[in-house]
Amino acid sequence: MSPAIETHALTRRFGSLVAVNEISFQVEAGRIFGLLGPNGAGKSTAIKMLITLLEPSSGSARVSGFDINQSPLEVRKRIGYVPQMLSADGSLTADENLTLSARLYGLRGAEFGTRIREALDFSGLAEVSRKLVKTYSGGMIRRLELAQAMLHHPAVLFLDEPTIGLDPVARKAVWERLQALRRDYGMTILLTTHDMEEADSLCDELAILHQGRIGVTGSPSELKSSVGAAATLDDVFVAYSGGTIRESGNYRDVRRSRRTLQRLG
Repeated sequence: MSPAIETHALTRRFGSLVAVNEISFQVEAGRIFGLLGPNGAGKSTAIKMLITLLEPSSGSARVSGFDINQSPLEVRKRIGYVPQMLSADGSLTADENLTLSARLYGLRGAEFGTRIREALDFSGLAEVSRKLVKTYSGGMIRRLELAQAMLHHPAVLFLDEPTIGLDPVARKAVWERLQALRRDYGMTILLTTHDMEEADSLCDELAILHQGRIGVTGSPSELKSSVGAAATLDDVFVAYSGGTIRESGNYRDVRRSRRTLQRLG
């Protein structure tokens, strides 16, 4: 079986700045793969190339069997994407957000209503589906955004900081949804995160980016062993990224924190 994601020397330059520098990795179908690294390491830029929002400066990549340069429309049909920035509209209800997403994905007929009901059940929002999203907690908003992204049952789901700004209970609820997507739909998931517990709990394999390059790849246990017998992923992060780990809420809190982190890269 071909990899769900495959990159070869994928590179993105912005003038003289090399944001992503010849990264190469593979993600097997049905796996959860994490991209770790400090702010500015190139994680978000890498995702934007893979989902065809940014053209690579050089190199190549295939997602779900299709080349991101030669067949961008085919790639887009087969992926879901949850950005750092809010993608749910606070002035709409969950029902209305999901209806809009279903129409954008081209769902029709009986499938239209069925997928929306499935998404509400998946997110645990069926009982509050007619309330405005701006009244939701941060965890509820993130679960809705995941539900929007999986409406069309994508082969590959891309998540940029999926639990940013969430409290521990809400964070673990999102983890459960991601594990359910992999289990129930065989979905491949690529995520970026600064949360080492999240990376350790969720990811089958990790790549640590530093200054646009991949410093190391491997399973969480392999990476910890490479640093020392008692090493944690925090230790791995510091060893391979040269950085430190930096350590919420209602709709306004989530919007503000994500905007700030988006500006930082």
